[in-house]
Amino acid sequence: MNIYQIETAQNVQILQTPATVLSRISAYLIDSAVLLIYSILSFSIMHALDIAPFQSWATNLIIGIPFFLYYLLFETFMNGQTIGKKLMHIRVVAIDGSKPKFSAYLLRWILRPIDVSLTSGGIAIATILINGKGQRIGDLAAKTSVITERRKSNFSKTIATELPDDYTPKYPQVSLLSDDDIRRINEIYKSAKFEEKQELMILLAQKVEQQMNIKADEKPLYFLKQVLQDYNFYTQG
Repeated sequence: MNIYQIETAQNVQILQTPATVLSRISAYLIDSAVLLIYSILSFSIMHALDIAPFQSWATNLIIGIPFFLYYLLFETFMNGQTIGKKLMHIRVVAIDGSKPKFSAYLLRWILRPIDVSLTSGGIAIATILINGKGQRIGDLAAKTSVITERRKSNFSKTIATELPDDYTPKYPQVSLLSDDDIRRINEIYKSAKFEEKQELMILLAQKVEQQMNIKADEKPLYFLKQVLQDYNFYTQG
């Protein structure tokens, strides 16, 4: 899958890798299996409680609403991921690489029947292949994309650190930095931290902010650590 460029609100171009059609289909099948299991368990519980299916509107609402709102709820509260997307390491993001607003998730969900349900995914697949940016009709309308969370790199394990499985990167703008940039940042960061050179740490953070064209909301020490971890995250194979 080719890497494409997205543009931030600051008119900075960032490289992102759209999720493959295969990974999205796999995520969809996993989510469908989850919903099937949920349905079976729900009806089994109703049967055990001697409640006839569709007998009670209240019961149907309690069981049906989570099923109906599955994609909207999970993507909203799991930062752009459903269970299937999480297992496939893909995520919904705004077109500028940031976290989408609720209105974007809602619009994707509203248009989902057109993209997926009514045509068995045919329109979605065709749109994604033609568009080339991981966008179905719902994404085009919501200004979102589905990207992979792993990007191949020749970056050696200079800053290799173990990241938790649920690690969520904060700065997609790290893609503006090269491997050499990160190596230098890592060296200066470690030296400044070890020698407790606060002024050097501040200057380094300011330089990195300029390169990434952002304004960090953390202290220099924590900002630089986040940048190194985010770069490590995006360049893991």
